[in-house]
Amino acid sequence: MNLEESIIQTAAEAKQASRILARSDSAQKQKALTLLATLLRSGEKEILEANRVDLDAAVENNMDEARIERLKITSGTIESMARACEDVAAMPDPVGAIEEMKKRPSGIMVGRMRVPLGVVAIIYESRPNVTIDSAILCLKAGNAVILRGGSEAFNSNKCLAGLISRALEASGLPENGVSTLPTRDREAVSIMLKLDNYIDVIIPRGGEGLIRAVVRDATMPVLKHYKGVCHIYVHKDADLNQAQEIVYNAKVQRPGVCNALECLLVHKDIAETFLPMVAHKLGLAGVDFRACNKSLSLLGETASAATDGDWGFEYLSLTLAVKVVDSQSMAQDHIDSFGSNHSEAILTRDYSRAMRFIREVDASAVLINSSTRFNDGGEFGLGAEIGISTSKLHAYGPMGVKELTSAKFVVFGEGQVRI
Repeated sequence: MNLEESIIQTAAEAKQASRILARSDSAQKQKALTLLATLLRSGEKEILEANRVDLDAAVENNMDEARIERLKITSGTIESMARACEDVAAMPDPVGAIEEMKKRPSGIMVGRMRVPLGVVAIIYESRPNVTIDSAILCLKAGNAVILRGGSEAFNSNKCLAGLISRALEASGLPENGVSTLPTRDREAVSIMLKLDNYIDVIIPRGGEGLIRAVVRDATMPVLKHYKGVCHIYVHKDADLNQAQEIVYNAKVQRPGVCNALECLLVHKDIAETFLPMVAHKLGLAGVDFRACNKSLSLLGETASAATDGDWGFEYLSLTLAVKVVDSQSMAQDHIDSFGSNHSEAILTRDYSRAMRFIREVDASAVLINSSTRFNDGGEFGLGAEIGISTSKLHAYGPMGVKELTSAKFVVFGEGQVRI
């Protein structure tokens, strides 16, 4: 069997499995998820050993620090994955729920029923935990899923996929409900992107180059976000001590993720007070700044003059663009020009300004007086997330279980005919 035949067979088996999963009961799915949590905890040694093989290869191949950080699995990572399994298992099952039932003048009752999407294919780079998050969310929503992780995480993903298969089999669910492409060959992705007769939706997670390539070549719908260029605007009446902590968290806690802060906008009236505070606290953490003319002298030795390319750039590192603005309108105009519809925040004690920001700023999550790092499925109570969509159709923001379903119309009648 050649590569194309192998990929087609995998997709066809996933399609068959999706029909079984769509009608599987909640108890079976809950059993599989709970068992997977147990297998993750008991298999910690095996998982870490597989991940070490990938990490050693990454270092040997001179992979950058941000990608190595995303690739790394720790005991804490495994525990987080196990808890995600338990959280998703405990969530209400959306499949079959009927919403918005209304009686029409004809006498018919019209509602909408939640149904699985079918077969979901996930293409992702580096983060092995995506293997677990994607599998459990798709399973809970009654979807089959095909996983294509990056070659740099091949051994980690293979190990995790094996645990998923064991949990499915032990729960009476089809093993092909969660499948991986058993090859590092990049051609496998090109083949998969043409299989719209088997695959209902593609979700790419990774760098902008990967996502644009998937959007260009896919013959099925794509749920995506290209990059996370996240801003925080500090208004002149913000609590500056609080603002300093929020900015620090948003930039420093995990700089290599899509909801990390990339550009700080500061009102001119507080720039001389606030920016030296930022320079001190973030500078000690190793942050360097790309500063506009008005902020350059206020940010210390680790600041350099910003270029046009620094606005709208996703650094994924300890580099922060900084701009002083004259007004909230100017800040919002900057976000409109350089944001990526991902996460945008305002720090202010003025309620009306906060509400204006919420209404007018276009992003999958708009935050008031909190870190952009909160734009995350787990933090939003979704249990886990399969990704953050900035494409608005069919979802906007973190995608949890409900976002992995669609809704079909259902009609209850008593013999009515249309006149």
